[in-house]
Amino acid sequence: MQEITMLYVMTMRWQPGLTREERDGILIRRAQWSYPDDVTVVGEYWTASEDMAIVVVFDADDFAPIMDIAFTWGDGFQVTTCPAISAEEGLKMGPSVLEQRRA
Repeated sequence: MQEITMLYVMTMRWQPGLTREERDGILIRRAQWSYPDDVTVVGEYWTASEDMAIVVVFDADDFAPIMDIAFTWGDGFQVTTCPAISAEEGLKMGPSVLEQRRA
């Protein structure tokens, strides 16, 4: 069986109650920050939403960099990270998963 690279999707929602100046300061801080070395970013997207600020798709070999990012940005964002796979890989995997559910 082919090994599938596990991806993660991280959403970053603004912490409630931040002022415009605080948000601006967080964005300035983001411009000067780099991801941990053991994170490979597939894409980072800044949304035009009042609530959701950033969506990041990345891979990592262990949990430490995920925790690092969450701790680094927890003052400005509510950080949620979920494992994910591409739709293409999900469609390939789907029949065997469904078969297991029927058993």
